Amino acid sequence: MTTASGSAARELLPTATPARTRAAVRELLRPHRALAVGGAVVMVAATTVGLLTQPLLGHIVDLVTDRRPAGALTLPVVLLVLVAVAQGVATAFGMSLVSRLGETVLAELRERFVERALSLPLERLERAGSGDLNSRVTRDVSRVAEAVRTALPELVRSGLSIVLTLAALAVLDWRFLLAALLALPVQAHTARWYVRNATPLYAKERISTGAQQQQLLDTIGGAATVRAYRAEAGHTERVTERSRAAVDLTLRGVQLVLRFYSRLHVAEYTGLAAVLVTGFLLVRGGSASIGTATAAALYFHSLFGPVNTALVLLDDAQSATAALARLVGVVDEPAPAAADDARPQDVPGVPAVTVEGVGHAYVPGRPVLSDVDLVLRPKEKVALVGASGAGKTTLAKIVVGIHQPSSGRVEVGGGRPAETGRTVALVTQEVHVFSGPLTDDLRLARPDATDEELREALERVGALGWAQALPEGLDTVVGDGGHRLTADRSQQLALARLVLADPPVAVLDEATAEAGSSGAGRLEEAAERALEGRTALVVAHRLSQAAAADRVVVMEEGRIAESGTHDELRAAGGPYAALWQAWAEHRSTPRP
Repeated sequence: MTTASGSAARELLPTATPARTRAAVRELLRPHRALAVGGAVVMVAATTVGLLTQPLLGHIVDLVTDRRPAGALTLPVVLLVLVAVAQGVATAFGMSLVSRLGETVLAELRERFVERALSLPLERLERAGSGDLNSRVTRDVSRVAEAVRTALPELVRSGLSIVLTLAALAVLDWRFLLAALLALPVQAHTARWYVRNATPLYAKERISTGAQQQQLLDTIGGAATVRAYRAEAGHTERVTERSRAAVDLTLRGVQLVLRFYSRLHVAEYTGLAAVLVTGFLLVRGGSASIGTATAAALYFHSLFGPVNTALVLLDDAQSATAALARLVGVVDEPAPAAADDARPQDVPGVPAVTVEGVGHAYVPGRPVLSDVDLVLRPKEKVALVGASGAGKTTLAKIVVGIHQPSSGRVEVGGGRPAETGRTVALVTQEVHVFSGPLTDDLRLARPDATDEELREALERVGALGWAQALPEGLDTVVGDGGHRLTADRSQQLALARLVLADPPVAVLDEATAEAGSSGAGRLEEAAERALEGRTALVVAHRLSQAAAADRVVVMEEGRIAESGTHDELRAAGGPYAALWQAWAEHRSTPRP
């Protein structure tokens, strides 16, 4: 499935078919059959007890009709109170079991979704656009969660009430059941009509919402560029178009619901009229008492609530089903292929990295890398330099294993990056500080790290001083809702996690770029310490990093143009010498 965005086409993440969505739900429910059966049994018992209310009310009507003394009403009234209490307690317990089942299954679905989303190839997510995945993570998950917490328990209770109430009508007199069933064809036709029209409509609405979010993200994320090129009008128009499309689909959904209810009212009054006429005929013929006819009318009237609730929730269920299908579609995405005979494992020692004949293209026919050969010797630090768009970041991500090369191969200690477990680690300029205590953030790299090991890692990257000076030391809550860390401190935190993870191979992709001139020297020194004893590939943002490397590799238009030490390349007078001279002149230019 694709959707167009201007001239560029996006390949959205898949949406599961209805059959596959049902199968996925069964798979999730299978390990919790005992809880499901227990909840169903308790809910059936609660509903059955509640159905005693109408016969007791009918009995009271018969007592009053027969002019029985007031004392005769005591027992049925007491029984009504007991029925209400018993039904309330049993319903609460049954609803709690159903809710527990729903929350458990929802948690497992979320875990599977997040696990698979994190394992998807980056280029696959880029083709889909961040708006598609973002709408699934936020709106679709919220929609399913809301349905599980509110719609599912009520739908179960309403369904049981409908089935058992119809059974109770049959117990009173089978003719009451036939009269009540006159409403069924209208209701069944209405439900089928609604499902047939609502399912594709809500699926389109979810896709339209994803496209709307994608356009908003593109516009807001590139706001500076949009303003610089005076492109506000065009972007505003595209946002308006996407928003209008989403609103139009929402209004179509409202119209569908209104037509849905108008048909239901016809069914309700048809059934109620049939039950009342049947009761009148049976009472006149002596086949039923006034109390029995009253109970039958009350039974059918009591169906209004469950039937309306079930059909109202059918609207929520259709929307949640469409959202669930989008989540299952991601869960079913195939995981990146691995070698048939290899399992992730750490490579002993400090390995070499071999890049042989690597080519890569994000779009067929437009190569980003072409026939790249590169060997990183054990414990060697190699700096990648070159103009923007030369392919440095792409090569770095292929070495890490985030991207699979279109051609050629990459080996880390004799195995592919994806097969070498925690052997290769990546630190980029886009560092995320997770919300929570600073110690928890550090232990993401090594959960069993001691407090002393955390301090040693911070000390190694020069961050222990400011970390201990935080309001609560290393226990200070950082990230969203906590203490905000500056860009250079966030990078130091990422480098400390690298030290704790202790991979033999590390890749730094402009990991000191966000520090600014004031923190550049401090971060470069921290990076040097973090890389000690490792095989390292550094995408250099500043040529001072290249000068400190064991070897410099210059890339131009997806190929390696030069390779050698800093001094060798300066003396050669090639592309690196030109880059160095331009960088040095820029640094020496007085700033106003």
